[in-house]
Amino acid sequence: MALFSLLVAILVERLKFLPAAWQCDRVLQSYQSTFFGDKASLNNTNMLLALILPAVVVYLLGWIVSDMFWGLLNLALWVLVAIICFNHQKQRDTFKKYMQAACRSDVQACYHYAAELDCSECLNAVSEKDLGAKVGQSVAWINYRYYGAVALLLIFLGPVGAALYCTARFYAEENIRKSLNLPLIEDIMFVLDWIPSRIFSFGYALSGQFSEGLSAWRDNALNVHTSARQVVTATALASQPLPEVSSAPVCVQSTLALLVLSKRNFTLMVAVLSLLTIFGLVS
Repeated sequence: MALFSLLVAILVERLKFLPAAWQCDRVLQSYQSTFFGDKASLNNTNMLLALILPAVVVYLLGWIVSDMFWGLLNLALWVLVAIICFNHQKQRDTFKKYMQAACRSDVQACYHYAAELDCSECLNAVSEKDLGAKVGQSVAWINYRYYGAVALLLIFLGPVGAALYCTARFYAEENIRKSLNLPLIEDIMFVLDWIPSRIFSFGYALSGQFSEGLSAWRDNALNVHTSARQVVTATALASQPLPEVSSAPVCVQSTLALLVLSKRNFTLMVAVLSLLTIFGLVS
């Protein structure tokens, strides 16, 4: 079910079949406003409840429908959760606007869209020439956070794991974007990201220059306290040699190089999942 759900979710996401109201962040925004109101008022208890409630609902639905109609309803639940968790049209649109701004040499717009693309870390690009490499790192990180991590949690923990991760990621990004100082969320995201980030970043080494990538992966991944973002971006940069900076006001060659590496890595993960499914190691 994991492989089928993942492939259907990728197809729906690429073809933009899902309405805007069913995009992952829109669904979670509606969930938050309906059940908890103002995010800034969340205390420890409400924060934990907000994080686990969607996963609990998915678990209960899976338990209820597990033996109904020869498992078809359970498969439908897997597919539905995967489709919602994988659809992030806002990020795709923002990246498209960044590339369009770079092509027309609109430096200010590039900085604006680059900051909007990745709120997890301040964009410390010292110049327009450096901006492309920084956005490339953001692309590698976003590819992990919005696709790789969700896929890994779906494979190992099913739709419950995917729902839990997407909910925690939503609150973590709202916490950074709006400076909410929400309790517990940073520690929870560190735990949720610890294993998936190291598995996915190892794929970057396999998809690029292995020796350099493995060295960077080993230096970062084996350190218990290294953040998921550092593991992912450092391994991606080491695995993909960046092209020379062009004469354009905003160079996009390094961004595109890391984007291609990210696509190869995700393709590798799907291929490995296919093999695991064939040999019966993944249901």
